[in-house]
Amino acid sequence: MSSHRTAIVLSVILGLGILQPSLGFANGTEAVTKPSQDVTLSFLSPGRIAKVLVKAGDVVSADDPLVKQDDAAEQLKLEQLQAQALDSTKIQAAQAELDQKEVDLDKLEKGRGKGVVTLWELDHARLDVKIAELRLALRRFEHKQDQRKFDEARIHVERMKMASPIAGKVEEIFVEPGESVNALDEVIRVVRINPLWIDVPVPLDDTWNLELEQAATVEFKGPNPLQRKGRIIHIAAVADAASNTRTVRVEVPNKTQRPAGEHVKVSFPPVGRSTVSPKDKQVPQISLDDNIKE
Repeated sequence: MSSHRTAIVLSVILGLGILQPSLGFANGTEAVTKPSQDVTLSFLSPGRIAKVLVKAGDVVSADDPLVKQDDAAEQLKLEQLQAQALDSTKIQAAQAELDQKEVDLDKLEKGRGKGVVTLWELDHARLDVKIAELRLALRRFEHKQDQRKFDEARIHVERMKMASPIAGKVEEIFVEPGESVNALDEVIRVVRINPLWIDVPVPLDDTWNLELEQAATVEFKGPNPLQRKGRIIHIAAVADAASNTRTVRVEVPNKTQRPAGEHVKVSFPPVGRSTVSPKDKQVPQISLDDNIKE
């Protein structure tokens, strides 16, 4: 067989990805680390900053207080609404009135049997009882509304105290005590960098056999280079057509608190399977012995 034909057959085999994996797996892919959680918090209502309880760089746990708005006026309103929510005087008065109307009706019904009470008086007494029942129902409804208003005000006051939703580190503080802020203005930023996340743009052909929880190797550079093991936690369902890549998210432990934003190299150790795509697997395998003869 001519050397020219041999070269053509080898080119076809290599093009199908039968003999070797792509260079993306072998050499790794450049990427940048980022926090696994990154939240910038805001108040839902405008107000004046009363206290900033942390400083940049502080380590916080979930639910730790961070910033507090001035809530003096809201606290007074809350006390007023609480008093109304706890007051049942109007209900008790309506119940007493109903009880009295029912006693009056009972007496008139007995008098009607003796012929000393007119039908008009009896009907009027029955109507008084009905009105008293409705008045009692109204007082009970108003009391529930007072309780709801108190709950609403209590939630509003709680929202004037900002707490951390995550365990992490205070990265930035955008306000000072005494400063007024509008609703949804940036107030404080909290990040979590243990573990770190890395969104790796892996060549599409190299992603066919990747799986969730599969191991990944992360090489950190800089003055303190090191290598760590991570794991795949997400594989994008949509590839980027422009770059022919697919984002694979890797999670890597970071107990030493290396800063997010480092350039790293990520590779995926082979797991003993072919790296060709499902479509390529339908192509019949070509044997060298069958196609190349001396």
